[in-house]
Amino acid sequence: MLIIIGYIVVVASALLGYVLSGGYLAVLFQPLEFLIIGGSAIGAFIVSNEKKVIKTTLNALKQLFKPSSFNKTLYLTLINLMYTILTKIRQNGSLSIETDIDNPQESELFKQYPLILANSRILDFITDYLRLIISGNMDVYEIEALMSEEIETFVHELEKPVSAISSIGDGLPAFGIVAAVMGVINTLAQADRPASELGELIAHAMVGTFLGILLAYGFISPLAALLKQRNADSVKILECAKVILIASMHDYAPQICIEFGRKMIFSDERPSFFELEKYIQEVKDKNTNQNQNN
Repeated sequence: MLIIIGYIVVVASALLGYVLSGGYLAVLFQPLEFLIIGGSAIGAFIVSNEKKVIKTTLNALKQLFKPSSFNKTLYLTLINLMYTILTKIRQNGSLSIETDIDNPQESELFKQYPLILANSRILDFITDYLRLIISGNMDVYEIEALMSEEIETFVHELEKPVSAISSIGDGLPAFGIVAAVMGVINTLAQADRPASELGELIAHAMVGTFLGILLAYGFISPLAALLKQRNADSVKILECAKVILIASMHDYAPQICIEFGRKMIFSDERPSFFELEKYIQEVKDKNTNQNQNN
């Protein structure tokens, strides 16, 4: 919704300023300029990216028009899941969660946290490293290094769609100039026309430059910036899970481990200590009531 509102503000501001300065809107309606600029940009996007990057970029653009799933509710769910897992390990041993992490989709433990089950990236990250921890073949520093490497790889993957969109934004002004130059060439080829008609043709040609710059800085580049922000959120939640798992390997109590994770969350999504404590207690009470009813 905010993207649409932003676009409306961009277009309204540009057109209103143009009209108030005495401009005519009809002059700006140049479908062929859109064809030249848009078609060239799409072609360059296809040429400069592999098929998998194109697919990833299109999927990322679709997600931008939906509300971000990386909110306080998701973080609370993650922290509560980690607390439940670590508590179970502390009480019953590491092997008590082996069945849960081998098949989380069928696990009664994980079924209590559908938001985590719906996010395969977070789910795989947690279960993969829990398996490594349970195996006992790697020490805490080796696992921490491996986690860092995986997160860094994930960051590089996320940068590809951002780079692809940024490249389109960077190229649009140039394609606008191409459209303008082509319009000028067309005008010069008809130099025998009256001055009034030549002026109109030149005005049409200049629309290309206007459209290229407006589309670049008013539409495409802001999408790249927004996607970069969304990517930071998706990385931060993995870092939160990482810190909790590493703290558990250092033999901290589950309550302390999740406090490590809470401190990693961005301030606008980070729950307070008492808010987290209340949430965990509510989930405990809910699960207790469900077990009693069963």
